[in-house]
Order: sequence, then C-alpha cells, then structure tokens
Amino acid sequence: QVEVVESGGGLVQTGGSLKLSCVVSGIIFNEDTAVFWHRRRPGKLREFVALIGGDDTTNYAGAVKGRFTISKDNYNNTVYLQMNSLKPEDTAVYYCKATKDYYVYWGQGTQVTVSS
Repeated sequence: QVEVVESGGGLVQTGGSLKLSCVVSGIIFNEDTAVFWHRRRPGKLREFVALIGGDDTTNYAGAVKGRFTISKDNYNNTVYLQMNSLKPEDTAVYYCKATKDYYVYWGQGTQVTVSS
C-alpha cells in the first residue's frame, strides 16, 4: 500500500523559511517516479508549485521560482521543499503528489501560514 505523508508546515513571518518533507512509502523511487508539490491557497483552486522527476529534473511555478527549491533523497523515499523569502500569499495547504507509471498518490497536506 502506498502512503504519502507531508510534514514541516507551520506559522512563519514574512521573509522567513520553512522546509517541507514528503515521505512516500510503498513504491521505489526510480526513473518512473515523479513527485510534485501543489498548494491550495484560501479561496483558490489547488495549483502546481514544483516537481522533481525521476531523472532529477525540476520545474517550478513562476510565483515560487528562485525562492523555493525541491530536492529528494532516493534512499529514504523523501522529497523536500525548501521555501525561502516566504510571503503572505504563500499561505496555503501544501500537498505532495507522487506519480509512478499511471498511478497517482496524494498526501493529506500540511498547512503553511505566513504572517505579515
């Protein structure tokens, strides 16, 4: 059974940093595995934030490029999202999503709140 668990959210002031973690159990990280971070801001639809592919290529939404960094630890099946220079508009529930072959697995989300 595949399980996706996020952690690391919390309350931070504008300009601060947080590092989110996503542990994916039940699948092997290889070239067929991609992991995404999405977020749902208050009153908005869920949106793409960042992804890291099986070949370690990365991509970011324009709103976070240069401030957020996605990385992974294949040995521990963990993906990280380092968030720097946080803004109030980054306040959201952050979700991790793992895709492998044609399957998609979502976590329950972790709340990030940035105070002004």
